[in-house]
Parts: sequence; C-alpha cells; structure tokens
Amino acid sequence: MLIAAVQSLGAFGIDAMLPNLPAIGESLGVTDENRRQLIISSYLLGLGGAQLVFGPLADRFGRRSVLLAGMSLYLGFSLLAAFSPSFEFLLAVRALQGVGAAATQSVPMSIVRDRYQGREMARVISLSSMVFMAAPIVAPSLGQLVLMLAPWPWLFGVLAVISLSLIVWTLLRLPETLHPEDRAPIRPRAMAAAFVMAARERNAMGYVVGQTLVFGSLLGFINSSQQIFADTFDAADVFPLVFGLCAAFIAAASLLNARLVMQIGMRRLSHWALIGFIVISAVHLAVAVSDQETLVIFTALHGAALFCFGLSMGNFGAMAMEPMGHIAGVAAAFQGFVRMVGATLIGFVIGQWFDGTVVPIEAGCVVLGGLALGAVLWAERGRLFQLDEEPAALPCAAE
Repeated sequence: MLIAAVQSLGAFGIDAMLPNLPAIGESLGVTDENRRQLIISSYLLGLGGAQLVFGPLADRFGRRSVLLAGMSLYLGFSLLAAFSPSFEFLLAVRALQGVGAAATQSVPMSIVRDRYQGREMARVISLSSMVFMAAPIVAPSLGQLVLMLAPWPWLFGVLAVISLSLIVWTLLRLPETLHPEDRAPIRPRAMAAAFVMAARERNAMGYVVGQTLVFGSLLGFINSSQQIFADTFDAADVFPLVFGLCAAFIAAASLLNARLVMQIGMRRLSHWALIGFIVISAVHLAVAVSDQETLVIFTALHGAALFCFGLSMGNFGAMAMEPMGHIAGVAAAFQGFVRMVGATLIGFVIGQWFDGTVVPIEAGCVVLGGLALGAVLWAERGRLFQLDEEPAALPCAAE
C-alpha cells in the first residue's frame, strides 16, 4: 500500500491538472489549447529524465533516504508552482516538480525488486498498480473540486499536503531494503557499465520498448483528454467521471492480473492482452473514421483497450526487471528514463495532432500497439505465449 501510494504521487501531478488546464491557460494568457498540454509534458520530461540520477543514488545511499529526498523536492516545487507569475515560469517549476516525482517511480521499483522476483514480483506489482491506478480515478475529481472551491494555485497546495503526508508515512513505516553489502559506490565507469549492461539485455529492452510505445499512446490520450471531452463530445462537466471510469478499467485489469499471472504466466497473459489492445483500437479507429463516434462508444471501446493495457504493462515491467538483480537501482532508473521520456515525446506528438476528433488518438494506439508487438517478438526471438523462464541475474557492474 505504501509503495502504491508513493507511486501515485507522480500520477496526481498529471491527472489532477487536467480539469484545470483551461483555467491555468486563461490566467496566464495562453490561448492555444494544444500549447496548454506543455503543463503535462514538462512535468513528464522532468519525471523521466531525473530517474537516471535517482537510480544510482538509491544504489549508493539506500532506497529510503533517496525516496524521502525526492518527495521533499516535490513538496517544495509544488508550493513554488502555486505562485507562478507566468506560463514559462510554471513550465520550469513543473519540470522541477517532475524531477522530485522521479524518485517516486524508480525507487519503489527497486524496493520491490529487493524483496521479490519472478511471478511473485509480477503479482506484487499488479497489486500496487491497482492502488496506483486509483490516482487517475480520483485525481481529476480532486482537481475539479479544488477549481470549484478556490483558484487553481490551491491545487498545488493540495499536492504539497499529499506529499507531506507520504513523507511522514515513509518515515514511520518504510524500512531500508538495500542490504549494506549491496550498496554500490558512485563510480562513473561502473555506472556507465551498468547502463550498458541494462541496455544490452535483449529481453529486458524489448519489453521496455514495448512498454514505452503503448504508454506513449496512453499519454497521447491524457494530453488530449480535456479537449476530447470539452470540444469533441461537449461534455466537459462529466470529464472527471468518464476519465475515472476509463482509469478504472486499468485498475480492474491490474487486480485480475494479480490473480491470473500465477496460473497463466506473465508472457501468455501479457501477449494476448497486447493483441487485444491492437484489435480493439483498430475497431475503434474504424468507428471514429466513419464518424459514428459517441461518448458512450468512446468510453466502452477505449475502456476495453485500457483493460488490455492494464493486463500487459505490469507484466512487461516485471519481465524487464527480472534479469536485473544486482543492478536493480540503475536498471530501474534506466528503464524508467527510456519509458517515461520516450512515452512523453510520443504522447506530446499525438496530443499536438488533436484535430477535434479522436482519430489521432486511436490511430496512435493501433500503430504504437503494432510496433510494441514487434518489440516483443524481437525480445522473444519470434515466439509468443511461451512459458515463463527464470532468467539468470546479470553480474554486478562492479565485477
């Protein structure tokens, strides 16, 4: 529960912003609706890029202290964002807020890898993902509630209070999971060797690339979501409700995955789910192109695709981390960097293509899903639905 709550802090920084984008843009003089998406993208770039820093720090100084430092940065820059005098200042502070949030993404994965492996690790990740996905369900409603009661700067004050609560919880309940003998000194050559080791592991990188591509399609939807509901469907009032319903499909899939993965296996379950994601997105694209789209159809079809997303992404992450053993911190940082920065750039491009319809979103899902399937085939050397194997851990980079 603690790991999931910590990871949710990063998600709150994304999803709570969505209902507030028009108010922030109007307050700071930004009339281009697509340009307002930079409030999300700048945060995500900071979140992704800084994971390269927090991973090695977590391997050297331990998981607990580095996690606390990151959340403290998040708290400080949340308060600073509330006093933004300009849009450019807000983007800079949002990027730095994302830097603090980076610790809440890579370090928890290292903690899980310290304690679990194999299918058990996939089960734990799925359970934490289920709680983690409560953030996209709750966050837009929280953002809408704050906007109803107070000006948008108060939202950053709420984020600061949430981060402070998690800091206290971490201080009281999280033990250090990295054994003293496993702490790795910060040596540039050893770090470079560890990054190269993580990048050259074929199975891990195939699944990281697959995650990046499919996650990019999700971020394309998130970037455009407020405009989709307000402009395409003229349903801005129900945006938090329907957005939360879509996120609930992912949460339900994560819960189901935790039950099924022990019996079916990570590969079989996630491979079928990825194929389902592609097929459902292709059907949705055909509906959108034929101009038959309605809010109900969008929610049903996109929700079904997100259900498949939820069945695949946790398993992809577990399979990517499984061989990383002695370089778990560096590997989690490297993989998080690739996944988040790559997906952010993909999602930004899709968001900028928004033309008043959902065609760019669904076309992105189909194309990116197909490319992700290609990455999985490369990782598995052309074979799908294989039984899970327990890969040998990579040697320590220092060795």
